[in-house]
Amino acid sequence: MTPSRPYLLRAFYEWIADNALTAYIVVDAEIPGVEVPTQYIEDGRIVLNIAPGAVRDLSLENNELSFQARFSGVPYTIMVPMKAITAIYAKENGRGMVFKEEDFEEEDPPPKGSGRLQSIKTSGSSKKGGSPKGRANLTVVK
Repeated sequence: MTPSRPYLLRAFYEWIADNALTAYIVVDAEIPGVEVPTQYIEDGRIVLNIAPGAVRDLSLENNELSFQARFSGVPYTIMVPMKAITAIYAKENGRGMVFKEEDFEEEDPPPKGSGRLQSIKTSGSSKKGGSPKGRANLTVVK
């Protein structure tokens, strides 16, 4: 499966922006591929303001976040691999999400078989002859 972090990041970013708040991300600056101004890194982390008024050309792709910004008047191109983003939150109230560690190097292997998608059929339980404890049964239909 693809990691959920890019999807959750985009959703929280949109939610923060829709509420007229300021979106900040926390970045693990020690992850390979992180391109940020090194003088602003503290304890291996950097906090970046990614609100629309603070950045230009923001791109939230599945594998990385990138944008143009100024730090003390000096323009920088910021590039952050998605696996380096550890949190997103609203500056004004601290609400957001801390991301769990995910393995970005390996994806789950594809299911065995012909490579085609398989349908999954659920069979609901009834009071008579249903599954134990009222659980639904899953059956692979080819």
